[in-house]
Amino acid sequence: MGKLTHHFSETRHNFYENIPDYWADLYGQEYSLFDIREVTEEERRQKHTFAYRCGQIFFKAGALLRSEQVKDEWLEEIGYPKETIAFLRLHTMRNATIIGRFDSVEVNGVEKLLEFNSDTPTFIKELFHVNGKVCEEFGYDNPNEGAELQLQAILQDAITSECRKVNKNEMPYLVFTSHAQHVEDRYTLHYLQELSGIPSKYVPLEQLTIIRGKGLFDGDGEKIDVLYRQTSPIESLVVDEDPDTGEPIGQYLLELVVKNKLRIINPPSAFLLQNKALMAIIWSLHEERSPFFTEEEHTWINLHFLATYFQADPFLENRMKYVKKPVFGREGDTVEIYDEDGELAMQDPHKSYTQYVSIYQQYVDLPKVAFQSEKGVQEGHLMTGTFLLSGRPSAFGFRVGNQITDNLSYYLPCGIR
Repeated sequence: MGKLTHHFSETRHNFYENIPDYWADLYGQEYSLFDIREVTEEERRQKHTFAYRCGQIFFKAGALLRSEQVKDEWLEEIGYPKETIAFLRLHTMRNATIIGRFDSVEVNGVEKLLEFNSDTPTFIKELFHVNGKVCEEFGYDNPNEGAELQLQAILQDAITSECRKVNKNEMPYLVFTSHAQHVEDRYTLHYLQELSGIPSKYVPLEQLTIIRGKGLFDGDGEKIDVLYRQTSPIESLVVDEDPDTGEPIGQYLLELVVKNKLRIINPPSAFLLQNKALMAIIWSLHEERSPFFTEEEHTWINLHFLATYFQADPFLENRMKYVKKPVFGREGDTVEIYDEDGELAMQDPHKSYTQYVSIYQQYVDLPKVAFQSEKGVQEGHLMTGTFLLSGRPSAFGFRVGNQITDNLSYYLPCGIR
């Protein structure tokens, strides 16, 4: 058994080391599995239909929140930081988000939405690039065939569109940025930068400088016109302070966007949609059968959304299990699962997002699947990620790990036989 495990580990290592700038291992352990989950063409269609429908619902609800009907105070009540209100009301691009990802679980053959990472989704290179290489190695058809070209076209269109809005005679200065020390983030940005094919520069977030009211500058003092910040969450940026002066540099960055001195991708509207409170708002409008949604849209919500509220009372009254989530948060951080009696049953050990308002969502089991790893055959809970590119469904794939999907969950490639 030891020799077999060693041979498997060596084969896996040799395969993944031939993919440049890729993080097959993370946090000192296996991340990308050298295994494949078989899917059907029908499953692919179902996931694309699910993503399209949920996208339409979110875009409609987002437009409502951005409208003058909704007061600033109410936006603050549902968890948006006060400093972001003017920023999130901006509608700078045709599409509310350029690259977004729905996380879901299949229940009785139907995709149920867990959340929408509309602002800073990762899992991009895995599904758009690596999945095809694994399929080729295992002799499967890639269910995401053509998605990388779709991503490239979407990137080029979005970046070109933003560059045209810069009042400058020469080519606008485009910068891709992330935390340099975070391998996954850095290589994700390198991948997107290379795929775009547009003249640009990668500058680590740590090397950017803000002069309030004037602009954002790189380490050489050159003013940046368009910032691609795929992995830099707005809710984190807004609390950034200069370590020497204590100045709120994150807020200064948002001011630059509001004053049209900096263009950013994903756009401000993507941050608006990131808030999980939208799922509670959508569910409330659905429960009261609001005419805001059409009959067809109500059918979609009933089919794909889980009951979500701002209090746990509906679940306690009906003795139902539920999940408590902060409206902003990632990788399962601060998520708690409660049983039918309202007792804490499971929680993520990390508590980075306790300062935010919480929503309460109906609990569903993530199905268990077996998979091959360097440790042998294991069993884990399966979650689906499906991308939405400028409103159009695209690549999908799987994470497998704990009931609360965290940053130690594996990436499980998929293919069509």
